[in-house]
Amino acid sequence: MPIKDLPLDAQPREKLAQRGPAALSDAELLAVILRTGMTGKSVLQMAQELLQLPGAGGLAGLLAASYRDLSAVKGLGPAKRAELMAVLELARRATAQQLREREVFSSPQAVKHFLQLHLAAKPHEVFAVLFLDSQHRLLALEEMFRGTLTQTSVYPREVVLRALHHQAAAVILAHNHPSGQVAPSSADRSLTATLKSALALIDVRVLDHVIVAPGAALSMAEEGLL
Repeated sequence: MPIKDLPLDAQPREKLAQRGPAALSDAELLAVILRTGMTGKSVLQMAQELLQLPGAGGLAGLLAASYRDLSAVKGLGPAKRAELMAVLELARRATAQQLREREVFSSPQAVKHFLQLHLAAKPHEVFAVLFLDSQHRLLALEEMFRGTLTQTSVYPREVVLRALHHQAAAVILAHNHPSGQVAPSSADRSLTATLKSALALIDVRVLDHVIVAPGAALSMAEEGLL
């Protein structure tokens, strides 16, 4: 059924105007951004296809999709792909701005959300570091290493050098688990201890190590593992 033939309160834009954005499903919110479908495919169907892209895993995966990934959806032309990529990047930047303007632990959920936006849907393991100033505001996020994380694949010297470069007072370590499980492994705990010791030599504190996956995040500090 074409979207224009739906009851007025079921049409995404009208529904948003009447009831607010929280009342819309993920597909309906995407439909508002996309605006139109194509012959034989409504904009809601197109939105559903975006959420079901191979390897995407819903909104979390969509946030990590590339411009080329989006081309898999028939009818999603260059203009729509560009608009969607711009909206996704704005979401990342808005969260980063929050963390630059306030002490990160004033909103621990914002930290997890920020890291999920950047890391959760990646198909390979990525180790990243949030470098923080003396007031624990975000200076920079750097993806530093890829691949299976062990003490031999993550180099403490490189993390120390980047901390010095940013003149950081503290860091939050982070990595993703493509498996979807966020429970820390023995290697995760050992790596955290190694980096804490290395960074302590330059008086930089490790405040947390956050593990993320699509739809999940775990703080080792909150779990008492630091």
